[in-house]
Amino acid sequence: MKNTIEKAFTDFDKQTILVIGDVMIDSYMWGKVDRISPEAPVPIIAVSKRENRMGGAANVGLNIRALGAKAVMCAMIGDDEGGAIFKRLLKKREMTDEGILVSSERKTTIKTRVISDNQHLLRVDEEEIYALTKNQEKIFINHLDALLKNQNFDAIVFEDYDKGNITPAIIEFVVQSATQQNIPTLVDPKKRNFLDYKGVTLFKPNFKEICDGVKIDLKKGDFAALNNATDILKNELGAKYVMVTLSELGVFITENGSFHQMPAEIRDIADVSGAGDTVISVAACSLASNLSIRQVAVIANLAGGLVCEKIGVVPIDKNALLKETVAYFKALRL
Repeated sequence: MKNTIEKAFTDFDKQTILVIGDVMIDSYMWGKVDRISPEAPVPIIAVSKRENRMGGAANVGLNIRALGAKAVMCAMIGDDEGGAIFKRLLKKREMTDEGILVSSERKTTIKTRVISDNQHLLRVDEEEIYALTKNQEKIFINHLDALLKNQNFDAIVFEDYDKGNITPAIIEFVVQSATQQNIPTLVDPKKRNFLDYKGVTLFKPNFKEICDGVKIDLKKGDFAALNNATDILKNELGAKYVMVTLSELGVFITENGSFHQMPAEIRDIADVSGAGDTVISVAACSLASNLSIRQVAVIANLAGGLVCEKIGVVPIDKNALLKETVAYFKALRL
């Protein structure tokens, strides 16, 4: 098993993963609060540091890159200051912008967090949430068609944040093309397109999303009931696998009519931000390495826990993940 896992991690370096979805900028303002405004009962923060990071679907790209694979992100951003910042961030990370489309009719999403003494005081969102127009959708599909014809992708990830970059027509086109080319497709869904991902390989909702998506009131920890819900979802979507993230209860995965629950490791949780992005990224690379779905779920679960030990949204540490994965399987004598 150790040799199998180590080979899979080595194979990550040869992979190219296409990430389709809503990229954005996570902007941070750090400072200190030492007085209240005389204009209103609100704190005044003296800003000492600012930083911009790639967020949303771009965080999936960062995790894939951290695993050693090449990430090609396909998204439509605005022809604005935010869009220019996003492209500079890509260049800084030595990542390609070949999948990025720019439109003067869209606005680049920026989420600004104001933090003082490690306390999150405020978040300001600058965004316009609406689906691509028919013309934008056509441009997007043509661009995807060219990417799929000109490159050999090992997996495709839909990273949906409900900002409008993913539409039912785009989903249908990509899944059809991927099926023809035998490319696994993975989905990190949100509400708007939840039931539009027909025929995907792996569908990864969190607990709340699956409850809302199948309109069933589930009790967390009732895995038999959760299995019934995933069966409903699998039949509705025609998905091969459904993997549900359960926060402190780990990960739940269906396989050939049965299910497995991988409990979360005991950790010092510092921040859960971005854990879902890490889980889908690791799952994509692991699935592309032809690991079993149970191995995929185990590794993705460990990765989600590891990033929760860090403050802020940070990519996975590949070496730390490999070490923990090998130790995990060794302990189980697999």
